[in-house]
Amino acid sequence: MPSVSIALIDANNLFRQGLKALFAEQGFCITKETSSLKAALQVVLEGDASQVILIDPVGIGDFTSFLKSMKMACPDAHVVVLTGTLDTGIMTQAIEAGADGFLMKDMSMEALAQSLRLVMMGEKVFPSALAALLISRRLTGTAADLPAPHKGVSQREAQILRCLQNGNSNKVIAHHLQITEATVKVHLKSLLRKIDASNRTQAAIWGLNNGFADAER
Repeated sequence: MPSVSIALIDANNLFRQGLKALFAEQGFCITKETSSLKAALQVVLEGDASQVILIDPVGIGDFTSFLKSMKMACPDAHVVVLTGTLDTGIMTQAIEAGADGFLMKDMSMEALAQSLRLVMMGEKVFPSALAALLISRRLTGTAADLPAPHKGVSQREAQILRCLQNGNSNKVIAHHLQITEATVKVHLKSLLRKIDASNRTQAAIWGLNNGFADAER
């Protein structure tokens, strides 16, 4: 099986060298690398196209614009953020810019490799620590107590939003709320429109950042 070519953008030289050696054991090959954010786009565009672009966001000012530029320049590549800090602000920017994943540097090599394989199959991947963060930010008030910006979200839409944070499918949501899948789709469409989200993942992250944490465990 041919190795997967990776472009690595990370300021830490020791980390890049260590990851290069570990990737070789997993069927991945770092064919391009740089510590310079200014040279990142040029490096990625040189030579053969990379299948995966791994980026550490540290030091990048306008991260959304940076990722969008990378996606536009390399439309066939899978762009994944690899960072040492679970920053929901950076994660939101990554999702808005179309990143294919957001992974943590403290994960095992096997987990990282498997996550990248899922990305290659078209899946979106996010850290398992996100679930714990969602639980820790519990919603303590009722729908009537929500701040003004949240008044447009109905109680049913809020329930669906929390289900999305758990990664539930429409079928699971319908069973949990005892409604039909068709009804779930109607509420979901309305919710996405109200919060200006393009997909379920964006909606889940929006909920995290706006006080709709999962309080229904």
